[in-house]
Amino acid sequence: MDIKAFKMDGLGNDFVIIDNRQKITNLSKEQIIKICDRKFVGCDQLILIKKNETSDASLEFYNSDGGTSGACGNGTRCVADLLARENNKKSIVLTTLSGNLKSEILGDKLVSTEIGVGKTEWNEIPLSKNLNTNNLNIKIYDKNNNEHVGGIAVNVGNPHIIFFVKNNEDFDLKKIGPEIEHHEFFPEKCNVTLAKIVNKELIKVKVWERGAGLTKACGTAACAAAYAANQNGFTGNKVDIEFSTGKLSISIDPNNSIHMKGPVSDIKNIEIKI
Repeated sequence: MDIKAFKMDGLGNDFVIIDNRQKITNLSKEQIIKICDRKFVGCDQLILIKKNETSDASLEFYNSDGGTSGACGNGTRCVADLLARENNKKSIVLTTLSGNLKSEILGDKLVSTEIGVGKTEWNEIPLSKNLNTNNLNIKIYDKNNNEHVGGIAVNVGNPHIIFFVKNNEDFDLKKIGPEIEHHEFFPEKCNVTLAKIVNKELIKVKVWERGAGLTKACGTAACAAAYAANQNGFTGNKVDIEFSTGKLSISIDPNNSIHMKGPVSDIKNIEIKI
């Protein structure tokens, strides 16, 4: 099977995008895993674009382990840019499992997407039991075996836990990430972020993404970290979230809705033989 697809990324968070609006490509879980494998094509997530009568298109997100994801901020921004160029539009609405997401094309390869209001009720995350989502009292250890207790849970279309630490370089996220992703508190697993507050306008993060592992950048993790920081008074309504590959600008509007702004890459046409 030959599949025509696109390759794009947002701050190195990369995607294979397949347009299913005209010609339907049905992929098995095994084929999705193969496409995402870095030894084959390679990406953090695979995205399917589908026809939708009430919005510009519907999106389906698949993690590199073949499982589905309710939301993907950087992926949404990439597809918005792709469709905006196709239709010469400045505003794109995309339907996802977490609702309709509106994106604005702000300039050449700069896109802002409204992710919506962060959810913090235990059953909205979801958690396996009624716990204080602002402090899950989960223990993690740094490389010197110093204990850190905490964890703030936020759902921004998918479940996240954020640990605010003095220095996220002190922790081995490759070890901590999978342990917390599969923690008994999270029946649908979770994304794990280690966040260091530099000042009121800047947070540095490292992210372990549910079903994808260590990732160069994660849009929803940036939104969840900014929301958790804002709710706890660590930052104001606007904050930059810095990854090793660059920054996303997150703002929280008067309605408590989260907006994510950042760059997207060029669009690369690829052909996959599977």
